[in-house]
Amino acid sequence: MSERPRQSALGLWNISFGFFGIQIGFALQNANMSRIFQTLSPDDPNILNKLPALWVAAPLTGLLVQPIIGHMSDRTWLGALGRRRPYFLTGAILAALSLFIMPLAPALLFAAFMLWILDASLNISMEPFRAFVGDMLPKDQHASGYAVQTAFIGAGAVVGSIFPKLLEWAGVANTAAAGTIPDTVRYAFWFGGAALLIAVVWTVVSTREYSPDEMAAFDGGHTHDQGETIRLLAARTLTSSFAWVAGGIAVLLFVYRFALQQEMYLLGGLLIAYGIASIIAIRLARAGRGASMLGHIVGDFSGMPVLMKRLALVQFFSWSALFIMWINTTAIVAQYSYGTSDTTSAAFQRAGNWVDVLFATYNGVSAVAALTLLPLLARRFGKVRTHMIGLLCGAAGYASFFFIRSPELLLISEVGIGIAWASIIAMPYAILASSLPQAKLGIYMGLFNVFIVIPQLLVSTLMGSAMKAWFPGQPIWTMAFAAGVMVLAALATLRVQEEAR
Repeated sequence: MSERPRQSALGLWNISFGFFGIQIGFALQNANMSRIFQTLSPDDPNILNKLPALWVAAPLTGLLVQPIIGHMSDRTWLGALGRRRPYFLTGAILAALSLFIMPLAPALLFAAFMLWILDASLNISMEPFRAFVGDMLPKDQHASGYAVQTAFIGAGAVVGSIFPKLLEWAGVANTAAAGTIPDTVRYAFWFGGAALLIAVVWTVVSTREYSPDEMAAFDGGHTHDQGETIRLLAARTLTSSFAWVAGGIAVLLFVYRFALQQEMYLLGGLLIAYGIASIIAIRLARAGRGASMLGHIVGDFSGMPVLMKRLALVQFFSWSALFIMWINTTAIVAQYSYGTSDTTSAAFQRAGNWVDVLFATYNGVSAVAALTLLPLLARRFGKVRTHMIGLLCGAAGYASFFFIRSPELLLISEVGIGIAWASIIAMPYAILASSLPQAKLGIYMGLFNVFIVIPQLLVSTLMGSAMKAWFPGQPIWTMAFAAGVMVLAALATLRVQEEAR
């Protein structure tokens, strides 16, 4: 065969069904971790300001895991298990165990540690799925493949988000003693672990990956010159590397001088770490010993295609807004729609379950929009303009939180957010799908996901300080930040040209 065979509807289903389970895990995490942290800290009056720091594990693990897994999966071949599927399966097993243990957390720090493990495991499974679509489908099916994947993401998120509320309706206890996680959350996490594992195993056993020889035949016998990455890395100066280090030191000094929250030291440390890693990689490349994971990751990061760099800025702003929403929605709905900040109250737990409904709503909207609205807009206006429209819908949804106090009417806000979510998880990948070299699809998808992780890390380190300084005890203002950065994301699409593919 000289071209990848076209997949049937069943084939498209099998390729992406595992993402349905992975997204159940992410949805349970996103909708309930702030609630768990607050529930385990009933006597801490500063817990709202600590939430971003407690969430820092999630973006940090993604930042480290995704490029590594992408690089490794490009170079893996385990016979019957293939290239990407070993990572699907390993991550799913670890994530299922984490989801089982999480609601048994006896204390706040244990829950924060388990969030670290859970997010790392979910990233191990998730990262290769983006490349898996490119591996398995011909180029003219990429858009369909990512649309189906987006629909499964939305459907999985609906199931994960709504399940605690369904348990409450079924009579499962939604309140518990102070400092104890309610049964609705515990049972939902256990259900999510089982569903995640079953869905990923389905994809593993129902698909067959193409062998390295078949992949080479599909690409006309041409392979990407891996040595070119190292040669370009060796030709780089150390100026930018030292600039990263200097920027990190400046952040550390700024945090110390103005006594900002200590989690901001992490941001400076990461900048310094990348600068040092870059120096090491360049020196190894110059010495002829650069063909390592570090050399390839640093080299590919610095040598990203122009289109990918421009889309990365859009992703940066988009995901900043999303992470703000995930962290703060429970506190906002509880305080402004249910009139409570008391995490031990029944009203707070009702608010937590209603947030699950809100999150299920935007995910349900995204599943429908991915298969209906977005393709229609893309044919009419192109993928880039469609993405801009979607992002502006999201900005409007965030802004509406300032004017809507009725919990039921907040469902209207989630429609705009759902359209934006559908666009964020489909359009950038559809734009990129045919522009990346097949042999490096995993590493490039992993590096692209770094621009999902970096804004989350910044929100985790900066938002707590900003809220404490400017709007203490008023979490509603985080939605102003979310709406503003989503508008910036929409404006950043003006620099993206589809013709650059």
